[in-house]
Amino acid sequence: MHLSRTPAEAAAIASVDSPSADDGEPSEPVHSGQAAPVYVPVRRCPGGYALRVFRTPLGTRTAVAFTSERRLFAILGPGHPVVRLALPAVRALAAPLGVELVSVDPQLTAPAARPSAPDGSRLPALPG
Repeated sequence: MHLSRTPAEAAAIASVDSPSADDGEPSEPVHSGQAAPVYVPVRRCPGGYALRVFRTPLGTRTAVAFTSERRLFAILGPGHPVVRLALPAVRALAAPLGVELVSVDPQLTAPAARPSAPDGSRLPALPG
């Protein structure tokens, strides 16, 4: 089975392969033919950890990966559980969940949607 890389994934691998990562720390050496590790958000579950799945702005389910821990924490907040995996491993974990897309270094695009009235005004808060 051959896995193709998106341009974003190829760029992420190239940036991780560079002599120093963007956070000033040297990256781990990557041998030819090996996929570079990325930082992947996870959540704690009874069996250990599980891959977190997100949605793109258009609603498509996606796994996410970051080229540095600093980038992950900038988007998801400090102290978020994280593991280092190669992109093919992220794809392999996401595939049984029906998730085909892996977004590398995604940016926060918009706040959560808030309901509004048909005339554009905000709906009143419900008591309770």
